[in-house]
Amino acid sequence: MDLRMKKTIIVLAFLMACLPAFSQVVYEDISNTGIYEFLDELANLKLITLNSVVKPYSRNYIAGKLVEARDMDAQMRSKTGTPSRRMLNKRQQKELHFYLQDYQLEKEGRQLKIKNYDYKLSFLLKKQSCMVVALNPPGFHYKDSMFTISVRPILGVQWMTNENGTEYHRWWGGSMFGYIGKNFGFYANLRDNNASSAPAEPKYFTLEQGAVYKPGSKKGVDFSEMRGGMVASVSWGSVGIINDRMEWGDNYHGANILSGKAPAFPYIQLHLNPVKWFDFNYIHGWLNSNVIDSSRSYYSGDIYRQIYRNKYIAANMFTFIPWRGLNLSFGNSIIYSDISVNPVYLIPFLFYNSVDATKNNYVDYAGSNSQLFFNFSSRQIRHLNLFISLYIDEWKMSRMMKKDQHNFTSLKAGFRLSDFPLQNVSFTAEYTRTQPMTYDHYLPTTTFASNDYALGNYLRENSQEIYLAISFHPLRGLLINSSYTIARHGDDFPYRIDAGYVNDQVPFLKNITWQNHSFELSARYEFVSNGYFFVRYLNSDREGDTRYQPAVMNGRTNTLMTGINFGF
Repeated sequence: MDLRMKKTIIVLAFLMACLPAFSQVVYEDISNTGIYEFLDELANLKLITLNSVVKPYSRNYIAGKLVEARDMDAQMRSKTGTPSRRMLNKRQQKELHFYLQDYQLEKEGRQLKIKNYDYKLSFLLKKQSCMVVALNPPGFHYKDSMFTISVRPILGVQWMTNENGTEYHRWWGGSMFGYIGKNFGFYANLRDNNASSAPAEPKYFTLEQGAVYKPGSKKGVDFSEMRGGMVASVSWGSVGIINDRMEWGDNYHGANILSGKAPAFPYIQLHLNPVKWFDFNYIHGWLNSNVIDSSRSYYSGDIYRQIYRNKYIAANMFTFIPWRGLNLSFGNSIIYSDISVNPVYLIPFLFYNSVDATKNNYVDYAGSNSQLFFNFSSRQIRHLNLFISLYIDEWKMSRMMKKDQHNFTSLKAGFRLSDFPLQNVSFTAEYTRTQPMTYDHYLPTTTFASNDYALGNYLRENSQEIYLAISFHPLRGLLINSSYTIARHGDDFPYRIDAGYVNDQVPFLKNITWQNHSFELSARYEFVSNGYFFVRYLNSDREGDTRYQPAVMNGRTNTLMTGINFGF
């Protein structure tokens, strides 16, 4: 028996032994951009429907969308008998095949017929269970009729150099996820990091995810992050306790509702999808205020015990889908502090601004900080995703009638054109405008932030960005991307009542305190599931306040970056 036949028998034995899982939920890291971008491409081709306003997606949701695309492609082939514009091209078929391998533990129903599943070692334990040690996806995987678990390594390093110096960042750790029965999922992810300098301080204008850096590190900067959760689910919804990052608002270059930039924080999550035309998401989270509560802090000998003021977020997002490919979303949130968890904010479907006004007798200084969200995404025209995302911090109709006043809002609008007029090529354009005072608040305990990182757009208030990109997928797993970004930031005006200026009359970008013109050319190749290497060239010209970027990026630079990563 030759090697190819042995591999085929192993694959078929694994696929036949592993049982279906209909509604378990564990979440895929938003940093795993490869699978998220591929799902976006499938949705733009109208092979699948996708609600992209809230991320991360669950692995079960991703697996279902991959199968949906495969079945739609097969259906079109059987109808036409010839190649069709609506079917996947050769590169996309290979991409689909590649990603399906990583989501076989979530597969339900019919067996997948995937060749050359690359196991290093495989054990068939009994009729309805299997254990594998695999190279693709790398790790240890086990499944039987009741229990499923996958344990995977995390390892990576990146190196960069330019006219200002050389920097490094390396990380290691591990992740695991699993399911018990058909209605319970769990996952955990630990990543330890060491870098030559902090890559993403709270003030930095960068898309790098924020972190809490360990003081007193002897060699470079050390930091770690633990993510994970436990989720109970049925076919029409789920509820869980999670510590993770999230992203709300359609975007291709930094969300403006919840960006996922702040360090992971714990939250209770509710997700409901009872019918095809309605989807609902809710969270109640415990944020880090970084504001010391002096009345509760105390000395124990020479040690000062620091206790921070409580800070919470409650947020919801309603999504209606009147027609296939058209998603209309709206929601609201509130940041509240200085009290214990208030049960009224545990009610998922409320308009929290009204609740807060009643609870605090319409006294502004006694109240909390509330927000409104609107998101529009249309994929009704094949190949094209049009989207608008609007964050409203404070709104008065009277301000719209006056030229010298403005509301506190952040607007993002853009489009992506995929596989037209050229296959495997996408064009992206995105515009972001955030008015002064947005995301800020006159009470430091109720700002739209956690660990001092803004929960919203990475440029924060009084800023504007234009982002243009062309992406090319010449081969399965290979992405070549070129982009041009113009970003500007104006004066930072504290949101205060006694500051000597009127908050809603601060001019937009009157003085440019920081700006960035950058051209980027990058290549990334995913050679195994969750494993890729990349190279990146960045020509940037950054002027203004140097506090807003790492020292290595000051001024006009030509930066070369390369690295390799295993696991998320």
